[in-house]
This record gives sequence, structure tokens and C-alpha cells, in this order.
Amino acid sequence: MFRKHVLISVEVIILKDVSIQVRTLRGSRLIFWLLRGPFLSRVSAAFRSFFSLLFSGVLPEDVALAFGFTKVKPVPVATPVVEPPKIKTSDGALQMLSILQRDSRLIDFLMEDIAGFADDQIGAAVRTLHSDCKATLARHVTLVPVIDGVEGTFQELDAAKASDPNRIKLIGNVPATGKVAGGTLRHRGWKAATVELPAPGKQDLAIIAPAELEVD
Repeated sequence: MFRKHVLISVEVIILKDVSIQVRTLRGSRLIFWLLRGPFLSRVSAAFRSFFSLLFSGVLPEDVALAFGFTKVKPVPVATPVVEPPKIKTSDGALQMLSILQRDSRLIDFLMEDIAGFADDQIGAAVRTLHSDCKATLARHVTLVPVIDGVEGTFQELDAAKASDPNRIKLIGNVPATGKVAGGTLRHRGWKAATVELPAPGKQDLAIIAPAELEVD
């Protein structure tokens, strides 16, 4: 039934157009109109619709769209891609320096000329600095030893392969191959197990500490 209705609708549209032109045109003008593209394209659409419905049960998509037998699909609107802010490798280091300056004024101490101070004065300042820096570091970074052993004791290594120079630095009589059975632990090393720094805001990370002006 649906196929019949669609075929009739298409035929009516074509025949209606032809009947209008026959009533208004005569002679060579009518023949010229029949040979023009619009009429021939309608005839072609009718034949294609007939055979498409006969064999596949559906109208050609362009014919159905042209004669209003289908809804126009809305064009999907592309969602703009918001790129995350680019983080440079120096950002974390600058953040850490800024935090150490804020909590313990480490940069002020390191940039100060301490040559004119007595040792006891420097020692007193370093004691407070050490305590503040250690507390700040513990809040943001969890440090663990690379080799969890007792310094001064012998530590075994895999003699079949060279140790990773990023993890273990060999000192003393090191063979050219870098393969050793072990050695005396002089420093346990440190590695960061976790790092928790605050998300960078809109501030310029290159400003480690802002200048301070006292207004009278």
C-alpha cells in the first residue's frame, strides 16, 4: 500500500506539471519544454522510483528528499575542542622554588651575601631554615631512598649486567664494562615516590616571589 501511494504521488507531481505546461504552451514551445532538463529529470526520477520500490521497497534518497517524502537530517554541529593548557617542564621547578620561598624564604637566604656574618649567626639561621624547608618538602613530595640499606655496608648488584646510571652511580675502581658484583653503599640516593603540587593558576610562574612595597 505504501509503495502504491508513493508511486501515485510521484506520478501526480509529474503529470500535474505536464498538464499545466500543455495548457499554456503550444507547438514548438511545448516540444522545447518537454526536451528541457527539468521535465526529463522528473521522468527519470519516476522511473528510478518505480524500479527502486519494485525491487528494494524504498525510494532513492535524492528523489524522496526532493519530493518531501523524507525529513532533512540536521547537520551535526561540531563541538569545539578545548585544548588543555600546555605545561612546560620548568613549571614544576618554578612552583617548588616559589613554595620554598613562601614558606621558608629559601631564595632570600641563598641570594644573601653571608660572608660578613659569624658562623654562629649563620648556624642559627640555618637551623630555622632547615626545619621550614623540610616541612614544606614533606607536604608536597614523598621521598624514599633508591637503595634502602645501611650506609657503609656492602650491597650486592647483578654482575651480569651494568647497573642503571640514573639509579646507581658507581664510584671508585669502576671497570669499563660497568658490570660489578656490588660495592659499599656511600649514599642511599633519593627518588620521588609522589609529587603533589597545586594546580598552576593564571599567575606568571617565573615570578617566584613578588616584590613588596610598603605604602605610607
